[in-house]
Order: sequence, then C-alpha cells, then structure tokens
Amino acid sequence: MDFFEYIKQYGDEATFEKGAHIFRQGDENKFLYFVKEGDLKAYYNNVDGKETIKSFIMPNDIIGSLTSAYLHEKCSFSLQCLSGCKLNKISFNELVLASKSDHQIANKMIEFLTIFAMKKEKREYELLCLSAEERYRLLANDQPDLLEMVTQNDIAKYLGITPVGLSRIKNRQQ
Repeated sequence: MDFFEYIKQYGDEATFEKGAHIFRQGDENKFLYFVKEGDLKAYYNNVDGKETIKSFIMPNDIIGSLTSAYLHEKCSFSLQCLSGCKLNKISFNELVLASKSDHQIANKMIEFLTIFAMKKEKREYELLCLSAEERYRLLANDQPDLLEMVTQNDIAKYLGITPVGLSRIKNRQQ
C-alpha cells in the first residue's frame, strides 16, 4: 500500500490553533505527525527554563519524539504550533508493524528516518562547527522565508544566541 494512503486510512487528522502544544517535554507520546498545514517549532527547556529551538517544522515534514514513540520514554523536547496547524497523526508502533508486512511502507519509513538522520547531522555540524554569524548566513540562504515567518526571538533561540547578538549579526550583514 502507498505510504500516504496508509496514513490517510489509518491515521487521524488533528487541527491545532497557534500556540497549542502537540506534546511537551516530559510527556509520553507514541505518535508521528505529518504536517499538512502550518508551521511548528520543536524546542528544549533546560533546568533553568531557558528555551533552545532544535528545529522548525513546515508543511510536508514529519515530526515525533522517537525516544518516546519507540522506547516508551518521556519526550525530550516540546512541539508547539507557530500558526494554525493541520496534522495527520499515526501511532509509531502501527507504522512499524505495517512496515514488517508491506515493503512500500518499509521503504518509505527508511527514507524518512534517513532524511531525519541527515537533518540531525547537519544541525549538529552547524551548532558545533560554525560561528553564530555563519549559522545565520546559512539560515538566510537556505530558508529566507523562515526569517520573515518566525519571531526574531525564536530565530535567536534557534541559532543559540541572544536577540541582541542576532541584532548585531544582522547589522553587520547589511
């Protein structure tokens, strides 16, 4: 069966308002979410309550806490809508079971997990090896629409800098 037909048939559509949380750090959540409409942010809160954004999620992206869905542990991050969102959600375990008997579904799962791993590798490289200015320049080149869509505060949290630091970088770029 086609992967997306499977999601339509066995998944549930859910609608969320801007600001709504799909799940929070510390929750248990067994679902993967396929973004049909809207934008989200995935973020961590440290013990002092400081927020760091790990990623922005756009239409046609897939997101979920694999640690929670696969290992049945608590989510290590929170997922929040930056706009009104329409998502299809499906149990990760159901997808794993379906992939054992359907090669199309298995191949698509492998593709999604590979894409996820590559995005994670790229993000780690950027945070560990590039300066804040280089990270900003890369973001501006790769996702210029994102800079217009999300708050400057969220951009700073994504880049791992303060809003003042972001302002200085932007002023130097002009």
